[in-house]
Amino acid sequence: MEEISYQAADDCTLYATVVGEGQPLVLMHAGGPDHKSMLPLAERLADRCMVVLPDLRGYGRSVCKDPARYTWAQYTEDVTRLLDHIGLSSAVLAGAGLGSTITLRAAAAYPERIRAAVLIGVEDIEDDEAKEAEIRFLDAFAARVEAEGIKAGWEPILAGLPPVVGAMVRDAIPRSDPASIVAAAAIGHDRSFRSVDELATITVPTLIFPGTDPRHPTALAEEAANTLPNAQLAPIPIGADLHTAVDLARATAPAIREFLRCQTVG
Repeated sequence: MEEISYQAADDCTLYATVVGEGQPLVLMHAGGPDHKSMLPLAERLADRCMVVLPDLRGYGRSVCKDPARYTWAQYTEDVTRLLDHIGLSSAVLAGAGLGSTITLRAAAAYPERIRAAVLIGVEDIEDDEAKEAEIRFLDAFAARVEAEGIKAGWEPILAGLPPVVGAMVRDAIPRSDPASIVAAAAIGHDRSFRSVDELATITVPTLIFPGTDPRHPTALAEEAANTLPNAQLAPIPIGADLHTAVDLARATAPAIREFLRCQTVG
């Protein structure tokens, strides 16, 4: 296991962990947890992949306290800077929640650098009314964190999330910087995509694991799988039967391994 740091385009210092050797795979965590939430999955792929596990901007060691630096374009550029730092011209991108949105944005912006994509729970793509509701929701979350701490900020939210997400968030709280978590909530003011139709421009092979909660709706994953030209839906939903990061790894690793094998053979 190797720990690395690198400079983002705005000179923010970001961190990542590398495990395994072989096909390069950047595996990104959801919003709230940090890279450790993806370690059990990385360990199940490390015999065939060099798995790079970033602490995404705002989370874990990658502290960034300026809310103006949280945009989807910035997150996408953070990925390309990470690839440049490691010396990779291209890689497979995978992510859960926030990480899945970054994966999609990167695949849309830099198709020549993204070999394939794995999406573990696709974040909702809202209409204008739902987007305004999301902004209010994240602003309220940030205000609670600022006033009462990270645990209090998450408390009213966790019950509505899949158990595995709640476990990952709780595990990461002691390693999180409160001011950075507050700033990271500003991503709600940016817009990832305006409609699912925009995903039609993403042509890389894509494996999609459907979510089962309102923030990662099953219907959206199914619609995305039908919209992306080269996508397939995994038969394993991210649902209430998964309780830990190990459960998530055990459930998703076989399908990811087979997907990656097919990309290598192809």
